[in-house]
Amino acid sequence: MSSRLEAEQLYKVFGRRPGEAVERLREGADREGLRAEGTTAAVIDASFTVEPGQIFVVMGLSGSGKSTLLRMLNGLLEPTAGHVRFDGQDLTALSDRELRAVRAKKISMVFQHFALFPHRSVLENAAYGLAVQGVAKAERIERATEALELCGLKGWEKSWPDELSGGMQQRVGLARALATDADLLLMDESFSALDPLIRRDMQDQLLQLQQTLKKTIVFITHDLNEAMRLGDRIAVMRDGRIVQIGSAEDILVRPADDYVASFTKDVDRSRVLTASAVMDTDVRGDEADCGCASDCETATPDTPFTELCAMSARSTHPVAVLDEHRKLVGVVPQQRLLGFLGDAEVAHA
Repeated sequence: MSSRLEAEQLYKVFGRRPGEAVERLREGADREGLRAEGTTAAVIDASFTVEPGQIFVVMGLSGSGKSTLLRMLNGLLEPTAGHVRFDGQDLTALSDRELRAVRAKKISMVFQHFALFPHRSVLENAAYGLAVQGVAKAERIERATEALELCGLKGWEKSWPDELSGGMQQRVGLARALATDADLLLMDESFSALDPLIRRDMQDQLLQLQQTLKKTIVFITHDLNEAMRLGDRIAVMRDGRIVQIGSAEDILVRPADDYVASFTKDVDRSRVLTASAVMDTDVRGDEADCGCASDCETATPDTPFTELCAMSARSTHPVAVLDEHRKLVGVVPQQRLLGFLGDAEVAHA
């Protein structure tokens, strides 16, 4: 089972007197004011927890600090202040040698650009992390072969990287990370260089793998639809700060501020929302108490929005939402569905 990751009050400041800049930020100093003095506050007071087996997505526009944050999680960048804990170990307190050992065995990274060695075969590329660990050749071939099969590349082991499409090359990068059996995967814009169809295939691949492997994953993206599709929880960053953490539904239905609301206004809500987000909960009781008897379409709190629309179209009554004990926990009138599809302010009401 993967292990818990904790980030506590992380700061990363570049430029003159970074420690002093952190103190000023804690006292309320303005980021732009520091920039005018030649100091860049890339990450400001970032705290979050990623539970074992979760996909935690960090999203934001270019320059928001998300990639800098990721690199602090495995020690590629040293925090100016704060702590990173993984598997009960404070990574920020480790020596360079100890950090390299942790990165070799416990943390793998999948980059935006595939970073494959052109002079090594697909199998050799997938086994590279194991070679760095000093794993015996027979074992690393076996593990790399298994990882390639998991990623849909069985039969391509002897091929060269330039014989593969972009999506297949990214699968090799993912297989290389999986072969090490690391508990934590850090994925930095890993699918953003792919065309839309291949990108969606890779998202499907990751979700399928996660059902089996249950890794702890931190995934960086600037694409909100990708974040909504992949993330168990999502952190939205702006100007170095995390402005909201929550599920996809939390962020769509209950944005923390106008920035998050404007960021999410063009998202296809029908692909994200479920009955639990859109139902009217001002109702409780048994299934028979919903007021529509046997003519009522019934759903669960996890029923996707698109299915709710189909149910609503088949009945003149609201859709009844029942829990696992067949107790009524909410209803979804047709006008409420229309509200969530349309104006965001109607949906938030």
